[in-house]
Amino acid sequence: MSKTGAFDLGAGVGGKIEKDDVLSAVDKYERYHIYYGGDAEERKTMYSDMVNKYYDLATSFYEFGWGESFHFAHRWKGESLRESIKRHEHFLALQLGLKPGHKVLDVGCGIGGPLREIARFSSTSVTGLNNNEYQITRGQELNHISGVDKTCNFVKADFMKMPFPDNTYDAIYAIEATCHAPDAVGCYSEIYRVLKPGQYFAAYEWCMTDAFDSNNQEQQKIKAEIELGNGLPDIRSTRECVDALKKAGFEVVWSKDLAADSPVPWYLPLDTSHFSLSSFRLTAIGRLVTRNLVKALEFLGLAPKGSQRVQGFLEKAAEGLVEGGKKEIFTPMFFFLALKPHSESQ
Repeated sequence: MSKTGAFDLGAGVGGKIEKDDVLSAVDKYERYHIYYGGDAEERKTMYSDMVNKYYDLATSFYEFGWGESFHFAHRWKGESLRESIKRHEHFLALQLGLKPGHKVLDVGCGIGGPLREIARFSSTSVTGLNNNEYQITRGQELNHISGVDKTCNFVKADFMKMPFPDNTYDAIYAIEATCHAPDAVGCYSEIYRVLKPGQYFAAYEWCMTDAFDSNNQEQQKIKAEIELGNGLPDIRSTRECVDALKKAGFEVVWSKDLAADSPVPWYLPLDTSHFSLSSFRLTAIGRLVTRNLVKALEFLGLAPKGSQRVQGFLEKAAEGLVEGGKKEIFTPMFFFLALKPHSESQ
């Protein structure tokens, strides 16, 4: 089960970072970003250190507020957030045509929420690739609890340099994860390499839409807030993602921003003007309660120094995500299904 208690939140902040070093890790993480004088090129160069620090610092907050699956979802009216998240994962499995016995790779798997759901839904064996030791440890615990530890596993590695032979997997997916890659072509090329010919790669990508104006200062600020609060080197456009797939060798079967026709806005759980008992911790009141809780835990020494700073940049990210969603300049669910041809000449 997820660690959803107050003491779990406090104890988990910092992940594998020594508790006395959390504050300095927060300092270093913040300095990577524009808000604190950083730039995109440094974030791309140092992406592994930046993303690892981000997930060490933020994972316990994610699990506390969001559950085991750290992603957004297309959502129907009358559908709960949890139901929409599961359906979002099932949709991916169906698009990939997963069948019992398939060997599947989850690229950037977090603590394995989608991995477990997709494995159970499709009766497949799923390997989660993750470069963060703390998340893998949590994922292994949760796999054991849910009973999928015999068929699903985790590998600690960088998705820019995967430790797998060519043509290993029957299907590959990524859910709001490869946005952390410093180079989309390089990342997609590695996915192409380890995918079997004639098989599919599907993903939900975080992207700036065609409505984004890079010369608009307000929109630049929103983009910077999202990058700061989510450990991103730079947010690509939807067109850049499609171009990168083609350069990597894929044939793009179809692609679409699924946020565009979602009956319930994907950002609604983060919108402070919205109230929901089912996702109370994400509401304005819930976040106020959490803010005071973290402050008390840090004061009592039950959470490391710097915990309030982590919550601060996560809340800043939430503001950026909501504004980006309302202005339709950002989407967390640009979906694509891409095929690796049977031969290079096809």
